[in-house]
Amino acid sequence: MQAVNQIYVVGIGYKPLDKRAKDIICNSKFILASGRLFEVFKGYEEFEMVKDKVKLINTVDETINFIKSQISILKSQNITLLASGDPMFFGIGRRVVKEFGKDIVEILPDLSSIQMAFSKIKEPWDDAFLMSLHGGPEPEKRRRLPYGISDIPMLLQRHKKIAILTDRENNSAAIAKEILKLSAVSHQPSAVKIYVCERLGYGDEKITEGTPAEVGAMSFSEPNVVIIQNTEYRSVPSKVEGTQNKEIKFGLTENEVIHSKGLITKDEVRAVAIHKLRLPQRGVFWDIGAGSGSISIEVARLHPELKVYAIEKDEDQINHVKENRIKFNTTSIEIIEGEAPDALVNLPSSDRVFIGGSGSRLTEIINYISQIPVKIVVINATTIETLNSSIQGLETNGFGVEVSEIFISRSKVISNRRHMSALNPVFVITGEKNI
Repeated sequence: MQAVNQIYVVGIGYKPLDKRAKDIICNSKFILASGRLFEVFKGYEEFEMVKDKVKLINTVDETINFIKSQISILKSQNITLLASGDPMFFGIGRRVVKEFGKDIVEILPDLSSIQMAFSKIKEPWDDAFLMSLHGGPEPEKRRRLPYGISDIPMLLQRHKKIAILTDRENNSAAIAKEILKLSAVSHQPSAVKIYVCERLGYGDEKITEGTPAEVGAMSFSEPNVVIIQNTEYRSVPSKVEGTQNKEIKFGLTENEVIHSKGLITKDEVRAVAIHKLRLPQRGVFWDIGAGSGSISIEVARLHPELKVYAIEKDEDQINHVKENRIKFNTTSIEIIEGEAPDALVNLPSSDRVFIGGSGSRLTEIINYISQIPVKIVVINATTIETLNSSIQGLETNGFGVEVSEIFISRSKVISNRRHMSALNPVFVITGEKNI
């Protein structure tokens, strides 16, 4: 790796190259560029001097592999990779540094597209939430993003402005439609303004301002940046002057959580399960078979620094989780749509796992999670068969097992007299490892 003198990642698109960037490009053996950036670079005065050095490579993996192939060939000559705007802002710079190390990589940024977008609409951006929905050009290889398009209404509850890097799938109109679709659930204010900044830095750049309904009915050229402004946003202080914040963090009732009739972990069982999990303040929590998300919501409210993954395969239940996440403003929850254990493959290892639903794959799920350094697993079961499978699966994989059977009776008024009405018992199985 020391054979290469330097790998340079040079941002282009918005301003002329400075003297150092120009010298680097002119003295490089190869200049790597995507097809789009090649067209941008043709507008630079340096292009004619170095056009024979330019090599078109359109995918990140191909770019990285080409650089690797040259490491053992080039002795003291440089490679320059052209990037869009600031390479370290949701760009290729992070990948290049990861692959080749900080010692031989140098980043020379241009302005970022977000900077340009805010300058065009003449708004400050130091109070904006910045996110990317650009998952990559190949759908089957799209990387997992911290937030998805369905998170935007929830994020608008926490931020006055949101700036978004888009792509063909997560485009400006789709973003606007998502805000409209979930507005009734999220109780978003009516004064939401959307700016679409098309083809910034090109001769045909265009800025469009409109409501979600207006933008949702339009189409836009790529690339573009979306800025959403919640003009009725009011920050809520964590403490009211003279008093402590009285928001309840634990103890949501079934009536408060949006769910399909009967399909929710009962309040008392939820309390026991969360107690058995002995959650850390920070780390990762998996809620497998999340259903309406009642466990995830309670956990996220109790431990806001804990990253919560709600794994669910049923479309109606997924919608309930999304609605509850918005309703209770729990941004630490990421929804994973799919069936465990397959849906767990690309997730970060979990410190705690709750299994509320498993279909017919409980043994597979337990076998999978036993391969990660999880300390405590809690499983809710309503049948003897699930109880037996849970105990056997956990013990086979080295967990110490404890079982609690929860009987709940609730008062019910009949003929002006209070009677106790029993609910079906639930087994709470706790598996714990010494790690």
